Amino acid sequence: MWNDVYAWPQQGDEWSEAWGGVSHQWWVTLFPRLHGYVPAGRILEIAPGYGRWTHYLKELCDELVIVDIAETAIAHCRERFAADPHIRAHVNDGTSLAMVADCSIDFVFTFDSLVHAEQDVMAGYLAEISKKLTADGVAFLHHSNMGAYVRGTYDPTQIHWRAPSVSAAIVESFATQAGLSCVSQETIAWGNETLLTDCISVITRAGSTWDRENVVAENLQFSTQEIAMAKRLATQYPPSSRDVAFTAARRPR
Repeated sequence: MWNDVYAWPQQGDEWSEAWGGVSHQWWVTLFPRLHGYVPAGRILEIAPGYGRWTHYLKELCDELVIVDIAETAIAHCRERFAADPHIRAHVNDGTSLAMVADCSIDFVFTFDSLVHAEQDVMAGYLAEISKKLTADGVAFLHHSNMGAYVRGTYDPTQIHWRAPSVSAAIVESFATQAGLSCVSQETIAWGNETLLTDCISVITRAGSTWDRENVVAENLQFSTQEIAMAKRLATQYPPSSRDVAFTAARRPR
């Protein structure tokens, strides 16, 4: 679908309209959750699409590797970020990270893509991530939580194409099987006030400096408060330009 059918009418920025735009979504929703893990030496972004988050991630690392199953998306990113030699872009098969060196990634990021991935894809990526993370590497994974609900108890047309077989508990189990540890899981109600359709899991190597008992939270107000606040701010204050680069000092290696 993402390679041949979807037209990308706003180069992927259309998926941020509920926030009032990409920059408002980044600064209101994403950066507050991941800022403690960046800057990082090497970042891996899984399923970047047309690069709406790549634009920000590229300023937070020495090297950025992006992988996507859609050839058109990678082709677009190569063109869009042609002036950024520290970005390496690859087409993958939807689960493999063979193009990434083992023990080389300090931070893995994926948002608004793997929510559509079923159990086999999530298990495959977690097994791969366990090979690619550095000793204290961290993965920030946005995925479905619909597996926490019994099919038939919800309207399948109202869950935004979330994978029905994946849940926070399942991802935590896959992580444990791969020698990883979930340290944070936030389940969120995306576009509703009753179903915790999504989850953001923060995962690290078992025994890393980030490792701890999993902190689990439910966020039923994600849409009604957080997204609504971003949209309100967007009506008063302009978005940052695509040409603006927000840099941060790298951590010493």
